[in-house]
Amino acid sequence: MAPINADVVNGGKDSTPPKTTLPEVDTETNGNKRYSYETLVETANFLLSRTAVRPLIGVICGSGMGALAENIIDGQCIPYEEIPNFPTSTVEGHHGRLVFGHLNDIPVVAMQGRFHYYEGYPLWKCCLPVRVMKLLGVRTLIATNAAGGLNPNFKIGDLMIVKDHINMMGFAGNNPLHGPNDERFGPRFPPMNKAYNYEFRKIAKEVAKELNIQDIVREGVYTCLGGPNFETVAEINMLKMVGVDAVGMSTVHEVITARHCDMNVFGLSLITNECVTSYEHEAEANHEEVLDVGRMRQDILRKFVSKLVVKFAHTLTRDSP
Repeated sequence: MAPINADVVNGGKDSTPPKTTLPEVDTETNGNKRYSYETLVETANFLLSRTAVRPLIGVICGSGMGALAENIIDGQCIPYEEIPNFPTSTVEGHHGRLVFGHLNDIPVVAMQGRFHYYEGYPLWKCCLPVRVMKLLGVRTLIATNAAGGLNPNFKIGDLMIVKDHINMMGFAGNNPLHGPNDERFGPRFPPMNKAYNYEFRKIAKEVAKELNIQDIVREGVYTCLGGPNFETVAEINMLKMVGVDAVGMSTVHEVITARHCDMNVFGLSLITNECVTSYEHEAEANHEEVLDVGRMRQDILRKFVSKLVVKFAHTLTRDSP
């Protein structure tokens, strides 16, 4: 793959919107400024110079789920601190590197460590890797996360296919698309009614049956809160009332960014704890529990995601003109 021309959006579209000059935009955190399209092209070109892999699918590994990248053949790791313009991970259970390679002959890139709003990054910066993936040629994003279960039918260790989300942080005025829009990434007002690919969700249920794990695979609605504190009892009961099945501190803004970039999205939550819904409940959520459940389910997750990558890639090939 040749270096990216900053005037052309990677993605195979026949026509390219006119180049837009955007002003630098101050963000609310740490005095950072929003990176331009050209800056992200520089980041993508750096990565293209470091690896021969041209990924078709991107995977974001959630807390305690970094083992998902261990199945990647001939994995080439690039630490975040070596990548121009990249943030760095500060959370336990997030290695802080990109892994390029192949899963069952499918070229992929995996994020072993994502970025969270509670780490002090503005949402646009949390989602910077998604835009870079788009420029690298990624067409599908698999976003995994660790989440607390609100649905009483969910058990710790279950996997929830995300069918939709509620953007609670957006209600509070935080959205990764705030600020001037660059048409080279996507439209000013992207729809979100098909945020999570319906066919991919059907495929995931079929793969669960093939692996005989259908009894632990659920489907539901996810929401993201800002963190880093876990939720109050009142907050959890409110979320249950509006139809939330699982809650975490990530993913929603990444999905919004991916859909803005016209990427296909599949979301998967590992239920790592049961949310506290009663003031009489003595147990408290903690991050160590999240990591423990991730380790408990790592073999199943690796097999599940590896199969999904193959199926999703074949779907993309079939649907290509």
